[in-house]
Amino acid sequence: MLNMEFDQIVIIDTAAMEWQPSPSQGVWRKPLEREAKESGHTTSLVKYAAGSCFPSHKHPLGEEILVLDGVFSDQTGDFGPGSYLRNPPGSEHSPLSRSGCTLFVKLNQFMVKDHEEVRIDTLNTDWHQGDNGFAAIPLHLCGHQHTALVSCPPDLTFPPHPAIGGEEILILSGALNDEHGHYPALSWLRLPHLSKRTFTASEGTVLLYKTGHLPISL
Repeated sequence: MLNMEFDQIVIIDTAAMEWQPSPSQGVWRKPLEREAKESGHTTSLVKYAAGSCFPSHKHPLGEEILVLDGVFSDQTGDFGPGSYLRNPPGSEHSPLSRSGCTLFVKLNQFMVKDHEEVRIDTLNTDWHQGDNGFAAIPLHLCGHQHTALVSCPPDLTFPPHPAIGGEEILILSGALNDEHGHYPALSWLRLPHLSKRTFTASEGTVLLYKTGHLPISL
């Protein structure tokens, strides 16, 4: 297992990690949290070399993908940078990339009642401007779990709040600071239920932000 203690803060500078080979030639991974070697709850960065593919497989408890660069494909279409995909529990696909791509992938983490398939081209989706200076693109909501892209102008501070059901942040561009350190682009942060951190965007910053999905009774 890797980083499966959900009562612990986890912060990883993924840009400093080495890529690890997957069982499929030309597909590489940076594991961030993992229940088992090739199954169960998994979060990782995944890189497809041009012309590489992964064998057809099912998603017992769903798959969530954000395309970071390149073009990712399966039998449902071709998905460029900024594409947000959700493949519900029981779905099956044969993923590939003709030109190469990099993905952020979460496996087997859907709520039992969540069977929605999602395809969002965030590069062609309007941002919702908030009163506090943030802008957001809502991506998914199920029960108390919420996922969105969040854009922060320079020097804007997140309002302090307890993280009900935890928080997970992938810094897509820019950087965050808090009272404990500096987190550059491609840093991944997982904060447990009721954690409190005060983040400030040190420059214009875009985040993939997820909340409410971690255990609340520890």
